[in-house]
Amino acid sequence: MTQTSPARTDAPADIRPWPALFALVLGFFMILVDLTIVTVATPTIMIKLNASVNDVVWVSSAYMLAYAVPVLITGRLGDRFGSKYLYLAGLTVFTLSSLWCGLTTSIGMLILARVVQGLGASMITPQTMAIITRIFPAAERGKAMAVWGATAGVAMVVGPLLGGVLTGGLGWQWIFFVNIPVGIVGFVMAWRLVPALPTHDHTFDWAGVALSGIGLFLLAFGIQEGHDKHWATWIIAMIIGGIVFLAFFVLWEARNRREPLVPLGLFGDRNFSVSNVAITVMGAVGASMGYPLMIYAQKVRGDSPTQAALLMVPMAVMSIVLAKFVGGLTDRLHPRLIMSFGFAASFVGMLAVSLQLKPSAHVWGLALAMLVIGIGNAFIWAPTAATATRNLPMHLAGAGAGVYNATRQVGSVVGSAAIAVLMASRLAALLPGVPGGANMMTGRIPAPYNVPFAQAMRDAMLLPTALYILGFLAVHFYEAPKHQGFGGTRGSAPASSREVTS
Repeated sequence: MTQTSPARTDAPADIRPWPALFALVLGFFMILVDLTIVTVATPTIMIKLNASVNDVVWVSSAYMLAYAVPVLITGRLGDRFGSKYLYLAGLTVFTLSSLWCGLTTSIGMLILARVVQGLGASMITPQTMAIITRIFPAAERGKAMAVWGATAGVAMVVGPLLGGVLTGGLGWQWIFFVNIPVGIVGFVMAWRLVPALPTHDHTFDWAGVALSGIGLFLLAFGIQEGHDKHWATWIIAMIIGGIVFLAFFVLWEARNRREPLVPLGLFGDRNFSVSNVAITVMGAVGASMGYPLMIYAQKVRGDSPTQAALLMVPMAVMSIVLAKFVGGLTDRLHPRLIMSFGFAASFVGMLAVSLQLKPSAHVWGLALAMLVIGIGNAFIWAPTAATATRNLPMHLAGAGAGVYNATRQVGSVVGSAAIAVLMASRLAALLPGVPGGANMMTGRIPAPYNVPFAQAMRDAMLLPTALYILGFLAVHFYEAPKHQGFGGTRGSAPASSREVTS
């Protein structure tokens, strides 16, 4: 008689996966909150540290870049030295650098501290995804990855809300100080609840690390500094150089016969490839939408940081409320159906937000549009994560998690750089000859300039709106996993995970 084993893990039999998951998502939630928590504090940091728009965007971009580049190798390091121990090391680096961020008194030092914080985050993220893949049996992995993905979605919208409350009540430094108690609790929980899993020997593709790191840095720096430097020849050369380095990176990975940093064979699974496109879009949206919205709310509407952050509450609430419901759908419906709805709803909501960014906008109209975005996002984050990892073999768990998280971070880096350019260029175009021009960020905008300033922010919001269209088109290429009820025999496992007993 043939039976399908409910489990396919390489973890000890006595592991309690759900407590371990909740310990992991606490640290994961914290580092993702730090991707967006700075956005609402942007005007305050500009005033307190005497920084320009471009300077303060680098506070986020430096974190994202330092997060994105090493995340490919840290997934492999977790496989080699133990995912639990690399997670704990990353949590320690992240927590200590958060203290450093809060104690800084200059924009340059804050950017440097954020780089170190990003390095800590890059050690944490792939370990969470890899451990989940390894400790949960196939029958429960979809639900577990849904929790993981929902955590990412909720963190992206809780960040600005928390940032507003802390900035308005205690000061901008507390958006970093708050990480210290969370980091300590997360460390203790992970030490006690997360298992130490078997390790695997790996060789490390240092050439791939160098090529990808240089390429990403040149591309992000060139895009973000382009407008400020008037698209000088050397800026254009940096952008072209970044593209060339990334092209050489792909060629090297294809030719590397030992152990490439990015096993290109992963992309032979269409669902893994499509999920990477979708999560890149979401990374870019999350990094770009907050800046124009928060600056508009505080500079045009005159909202406090807390009031501005409250605009994000409907989105956060819907992401949380729908997380469990959507998680249950991921094992029953075609991913194309779930995520097509998500991207379509998010597009409608974001377009409604962008069209309302006027001095006379009513808060209830903005809140309703944000609620629609929250509904859409709930149907994207968790299903994307679950679908991306569903078919990965155990020995590529770390590599797959690294690639998935790296592409999300690449999207964040490019989205952050692009929104900085777009905001600066639209302000310069709509406020020509105005004293301060694009740097009118200290205090509320004078009444005569409210309309063109609001229009600049409205135009900038069209970037995340357009990105949702790209995601919508991409998810139509999803295949139906054959082990799910809609694609084959319900309950049957994929070939790679089948175990036969008599």
